Amino acid sequence: MKDERTLVEGCRNKDRIAQRTLYERFAGRMFAVCQRYTRSRFEAEDVLQEAFVKIFTQIHTFRYDCPLEAWIKRIMINTAISYLRKEKAYLDQADVDDYADAVSEGETTVSGMEYQQLLGMVRELPAGCQSVFNLYAIEGYQHNEIAQMLGISEGTSKSQYARAKQLLQAKILETNNTNSS
Repeated sequence: MKDERTLVEGCRNKDRIAQRTLYERFAGRMFAVCQRYTRSRFEAEDVLQEAFVKIFTQIHTFRYDCPLEAWIKRIMINTAISYLRKEKAYLDQADVDDYADAVSEGETTVSGMEYQQLLGMVRELPAGCQSVFNLYAIEGYQHNEIAQMLGISEGTSKSQYARAKQLLQAKILETNNTNSS
C-alpha cells in the first residue's frame, strides 16, 4: 500500500487496511496542523477525527491534481475553521489601523525556542489572531484568501496578523527575559 494511487483507490473501496494506512501515514503531521488552530489537545483530537471522517467520505472527490497530503491538509484546515465557527471562539473584529504600525513588516526569527513552547504561545493568542497567524505565517495563504475563508475583510485579516505578531513578540521577549534572569 505504498503507492499513493493504490492507497486512494483502496480507501475509495472502503478497504479498512488502506484507510488505516492512510490514517497512520498522515495523522501525526495533521494533528500538528489541528493543534495550531485549537486551544487544547482534546479539541485538536476532535478536529482530527472529524476531518478524517470527511476525508474517508469524500475520498472519491480526490482528483490527483495535487499531492494527497496537500488535499488532506486543506480538509484539516477547513475542518478546524468550521470547528472554531461552531464553538463561537471566533474572530474578534479589529481595524487594520489598530495594529498596522505595531510591528515591522519583517518576520521575526525565533532561535532557541522549542516547538512546543512556541506552539503554546500561538495557542494562547485570541482565536482570531491564532487563525489568521496560522493561515498566513504557517500555511502560506494570502490575506485576500484568508478573508474569503474566514468570512472577514482583508483589512481585518491584516490587523489580526499584525496583532498576533505583536502579541507573540511580547511573549517571546518575556520568555527570554525570564530565562536570562
